Amino acid sequence: MTVDRRTVLRSTARLAALTATGALASSACADTAEKTAQEPVSFAARVQPSHLSTVGPVAAGLPPTPAAPSPPAGAAPTSASPSAATGATASPPLAAGTPDEVVNGPRDRREVALTFHGQGDPALATAVLVAAEQHGARLTVLAVGSWLDQHPEIARRILDGGHELGNHTQNHLDISAMPADRARAEIAQCAERLQRLTGSIGRWFRPSAAQYATPMVREQARLVGYQHCLSFDVDPRDYTDPGAEVVQRRVLKAVSGGSVVALHMGHRGTADALPGVLDGLSQLGLRAVTASQLCA
Repeated sequence: MTVDRRTVLRSTARLAALTATGALASSACADTAEKTAQEPVSFAARVQPSHLSTVGPVAAGLPPTPAAPSPPAGAAPTSASPSAATGATASPPLAAGTPDEVVNGPRDRREVALTFHGQGDPALATAVLVAAEQHGARLTVLAVGSWLDQHPEIARRILDGGHELGNHTQNHLDISAMPADRARAEIAQCAERLQRLTGSIGRWFRPSAAQYATPMVREQARLVGYQHCLSFDVDPRDYTDPGAEVVQRRVLKAVSGGSVVALHMGHRGTADALPGVLDGLSQLGLRAVTASQLCA
């Protein structure tokens, strides 16, 4: 009986040890699964080809683009949802039948959209925003992602002024000449910056170095989440720096109801021309609104 009792005790001890080891292993697996489930997946990783999931231009020998900085510790979140990103000026629904690529809005409206390529000196960008706000105008800014990396505060400044913010690619290269996967990476990287800084990727995508989006570019934009590309029908070529008077004259000569005007931040002549452009539009009975308002 003594031998049998010792045998039973040893067996019981071994069973208890095995049970404890199994419990620890199960606990470790549960912790690992929980951590994996909590691991965030970046916006770019969801929409980019796997081999471009870090930074697309690296594959083409270009220097990597730094990630947009995170908000400082303790700072209030900028927004919790796409609708919150624009606050009281949330973009209205577009009218039924709005094309995949918008060149102009309805011609029977006494409204125009002044759209700006977002790049360059942020002081000039701020001057443009202030001039528009003083005239009761609202703009659409298509931002370059690398510009947002350098000046992340400008994203909220644009939206807080009641304006609209969209995507103009990450590095402002000739997107029409790129392979499809690299073009998608250019769009996705800028979209990730917009999402991180404002809570929304924005409604509009404008191709870089092109007035119109090719079918390939439109498809890549759609895969990232942009159902509409934004072109234009009035181009005063302000990026050539012809001077404020020339920019103003070219815009007012070509504009009509429903026009989408292409302008550029970061150019002194454009910033100086804007008050005169807005006064001239008013004299023509036209009002500057966002592209979404024009197409609603």
